Amino acid sequence: MASATHSSSSSGAARPLLAAFASALIPGTGQFLAGDRRKGRNLMIVNLAIIAVLVFFFHDKVSVLTAFVRPSSLALMMIANIGLLGYRIWAADDAYRTASAAAGQRTSTGAQGGAMLAAVAAMAFVLLTPHVVFGYYDLVQYSLLTSVFGENESAADTTTTTVPGSTAAGSVTASGGVTTTVAPAVAPPAADLWEGEERLNILLLGGDFGAGRTGVRTDTMITVSIDPESGDVAMFSVPRNWTQAALPEGMGVWDCDCYPELINELWIAGERYPEAFPGPGSPSENAVKGVISEFLGIPIHYYAMVNLDGFVDVVDSLGGVDIYVPEQVIDEDYPHEDGTVERIEIDAGLQHLNGHLALAYARTRHQDSDYFRMNRQRCVIEAVMEQTEPTDLILNFGSLADVIKRSVTTDIALDALPDLVELLPDIDRDAIVSIRFIPPDYHLKYRDDGKPGRIANTDLVQEHVQLVIEDPERAVVELGLENLDDVCAEPSA
Repeated sequence: MASATHSSSSSGAARPLLAAFASALIPGTGQFLAGDRRKGRNLMIVNLAIIAVLVFFFHDKVSVLTAFVRPSSLALMMIANIGLLGYRIWAADDAYRTASAAAGQRTSTGAQGGAMLAAVAAMAFVLLTPHVVFGYYDLVQYSLLTSVFGENESAADTTTTTVPGSTAAGSVTASGGVTTTVAPAVAPPAADLWEGEERLNILLLGGDFGAGRTGVRTDTMITVSIDPESGDVAMFSVPRNWTQAALPEGMGVWDCDCYPELINELWIAGERYPEAFPGPGSPSENAVKGVISEFLGIPIHYYAMVNLDGFVDVVDSLGGVDIYVPEQVIDEDYPHEDGTVERIEIDAGLQHLNGHLALAYARTRHQDSDYFRMNRQRCVIEAVMEQTEPTDLILNFGSLADVIKRSVTTDIALDALPDLVELLPDIDRDAIVSIRFIPPDYHLKYRDDGKPGRIANTDLVQEHVQLVIEDPERAVVELGLENLDDVCAEPSA
């Protein structure tokens, strides 16, 4: 008789816990188990309404990504996350109380109390874990967005920066006392990302700075040009060693009406000669965007610069990268990230490289030249993009966000990010046209002052830029442009 009583008591204790656990997973199921079908049905209707709202706002990949690049959406999702947690806790508690009342359960002690404690701990884990994890990623993403991307600022049709000798913002007084309006050195950001623009042009920079190096040298300069209507994308790579590049109107302090030194030193020039580079951004930003715009013959709307040393941490966070190396690379004097010099040796064939070696493969040029290095950089970037799994990004998101905050500088505005995300489905990565403006094809002449560097045939550069933009298929044939797979892929057996 005592045994039957103990069994009944155990069953009575288990039912409320089971009901609570069921409603912690799916609110309403515990109420069904406790016998309250009416409340169970009502909660199921609430669940369906929640799912319908989620499907309405997050019905595809673009809508999800768009929400995660808007700080306001992240704030609302955090509030909804907390609200949903409260709803699940209430449903679990209500199911427990309903089942307890139905069973007439008495307070349990001893072994039953220990089992109850374990059950409550398991239930707390089920309830809290998804909300804590989501809250963590929400906060990290919010911090990343607000740290890296600036607020959008309206820009007028003319530059409003006052430079020495000016009488008013946007006007400069010449020696004869004539006041002239200074045209914008770079394309001002629009209210919408591409409002009134046929193309969206973003300059991607790899800043080679760190221990043992003075200033920022942009050894990687790639302009990504996107047609927002068709989704066509072109990539224009400018090597570091062109000199005497033309300057936009209103810029410069040099007699040649050009920037006389290596084009990768423009960022440093902006810091040394801030009066030479007026515009909506910092002098360094204006310098790089303005000169590359003149070089290519197209406006540069935004830029993003990555510290190449930060690339090491990104690759290491993702567990390394597999890269096909066509021939052995040896650099006896490679500058390590800490400023020291070391010997680098990377064997030919398919190699799994950590962040340090992947950066070394992309940066070294002592064995060949800048132009081979440009190919290697493109191959390394493509390999990292192709081999990055969503699970790797999720598991390492915190550390990756920290790296991005330390390593990325950009003038892309926060409210421009959703527009960029909306472009993603229209872009065919396999159809991207890529062109490098390297010697000898684009070499006009050598410098006549004995300094290192070459002078580019910018007329030919701009002619080919327009050809790629207007008729990419014809450009691929006429210019003999390489497919990136031909450069980077391992030869088939």
